[in-house]
Amino acid sequence: MPRYLVQPAETLALYRENRDELLNYAARIVRDRASAEDIVQEAWLKFSDRLQQDGEVGQPLGYLYAIVRNLALNLVRRTAKQGKVVVAVPEVENVVYDVPSAEQVLHYKDELRVMAEAIAELPERTQTAFRLYKIEGRPLREIAAQLDISVPRAHQLVKEAGLHAARRVLGDERPSK
Repeated sequence: MPRYLVQPAETLALYRENRDELLNYAARIVRDRASAEDIVQEAWLKFSDRLQQDGEVGQPLGYLYAIVRNLALNLVRRTAKQGKVVVAVPEVENVVYDVPSAEQVLHYKDELRVMAEAIAELPERTQTAFRLYKIEGRPLREIAAQLDISVPRAHQLVKEAGLHAARRVLGDERPSK
């Protein structure tokens, strides 16, 4: 790992250049933009202190990311221990209002109807496996135990139902009567 003397002006430029990426990195961990801001600022202070003490840092950007990661993980652990739940509130200017058009809504409703009809055509056990996995979010082990089948068979039933519905939605297969 190469080590070299880092000048304060260089580190400030490095920080400014990578601040947004560091902020996004912290926000992905803590899931809160305001906390991520605090973390990145604290990371800069720790980084600066280290430079004042040692005068050199190998891989300064990597070191800065490591500080951000450690601070973010510490915050996540602290809030988990305290039983707090951090709820990220999106910043108003970052919210994208993408309201589908009436035509899109009708199209999606039609696709959903075709998909529901396709699933209804399948054997009861296949329907149940699909519903439990895709709608209720149950694990395959639980589905297999409930249906008294193997886990690979449960996976196969879910896959068959999904493929059947997809073929119907895409128009590759006609309904069986």
